[in-house]
Amino acid sequence: MSEMCRRDPRREWIARNRLHPEHSSVLATLGSIGGEAASEWPGPNGVLRRNPHGMGFIGPNGIKRIDRSGAQQGGQVPGRGRQAALATRRRVEIPEPAFLVVVVPERVGGRLSSHDKDLLGLARRLADADPERPGAVLAVVFGEHKEERLGEAGIDRLLHLRDDAYNGFAPEPRLAALTAVERELAPRHWLLPDSPLGGADLGRRLAVRLGERPATGVWQIEADVEAPLGWRCTTRGAAESLDIRRPLPRVALALAECAEPVDETRHAAEPLALAIEPPVTLSRIEDLGQVAVDPAGVALAEAEFILSAGNGVKDWEGFHHAARVLGATEGASRVAVDDGYMARDRQVGASGTWVTARVYLAVGISGAIQHLQGIQSCDKVVAINLDPGCDMIKRADLAVIGEAAEILAALVAKVEQQRGGQRDAA
Repeated sequence: MSEMCRRDPRREWIARNRLHPEHSSVLATLGSIGGEAASEWPGPNGVLRRNPHGMGFIGPNGIKRIDRSGAQQGGQVPGRGRQAALATRRRVEIPEPAFLVVVVPERVGGRLSSHDKDLLGLARRLADADPERPGAVLAVVFGEHKEERLGEAGIDRLLHLRDDAYNGFAPEPRLAALTAVERELAPRHWLLPDSPLGGADLGRRLAVRLGERPATGVWQIEADVEAPLGWRCTTRGAAESLDIRRPLPRVALALAECAEPVDETRHAAEPLALAIEPPVTLSRIEDLGQVAVDPAGVALAEAEFILSAGNGVKDWEGFHHAARVLGATEGASRVAVDDGYMARDRQVGASGTWVTARVYLAVGISGAIQHLQGIQSCDKVVAINLDPGCDMIKRADLAVIGEAAEILAALVAKVEQQRGGQRDAA
């Protein structure tokens, strides 16, 4: 029988028509959890389809509630907000692991990135493959540490090396520390992110030091009893135009979206110390710091700090000035783009660009469902709006009620005053 994917136009039409009597059953066959209709499913061409009407959950009074923060999807979490979702997670402790899987996250800005969380999800697959002899995931963290919920990301043990010599681009001291971990703990797997932010370089250096042939560009793994470690991996080669399957080696450099992040369990993240402190070697490489980049030239999908404008912004000169002073990348709602105040590539939302900023500052944006979908992966959302009951205020982690122009002007004045004081002190 041919394995070619065949489209069923009638089922696709029923899936789009929420008034059809077979709508729920068709959505359930497209992909569901616990018999509930799916909110997301892959289409015939591999494109992710979303059902906006399948989002939400049934409240205690039988009324359907929708959590637009992205913490709940399709009624899978019977609680309210992030804290309720975390409370439902199963607590997992592994006092005596059979082996260790070491992950070296990049932690851009001192916090776990989405790439790091995908890598930890991959590590959990390797550690939990045998329920009789489970392994533990050890995270090796260098320098500054700001993450508060490491256990929620799937970490069982945490080795935090705080010496200033590990800060910045310091591959030689970090490599010496990882070599000490290898000598003392002898982990079964080493996982590092295959990215240009430092993980790719450090992973290749580690493989050379350990005498291993690493797997780079890993995006998928599968169990294989004939492989040396019981796993095979699929990697990207030939400028990502070719997939290569090979046994999974001890050192693997994985791409983003290599696995699903941990979202069902909470782990201990117990501090771990080496019996012998790793030697802090003097690096022959001098880190001159980060190169300043114009925020206006950063793509929205890559920006970490976004100042976004909506229909409530009337003083556009003041808005642009605030973006320059704050060092933020400019974004906009669809209304502001349609009115011609911002370029189309600056539009944020499901019909524009999905953003993953660490800080998203929404000015005068009421919060249409398409816009809220586009910012659901942002870490912190700050909203400035006159309407205390709008959806953006409900979504925001910090809300400021007032006139947008006045609040932005006060914020800019505060930043300039602080910078002036720092220059005077210097």
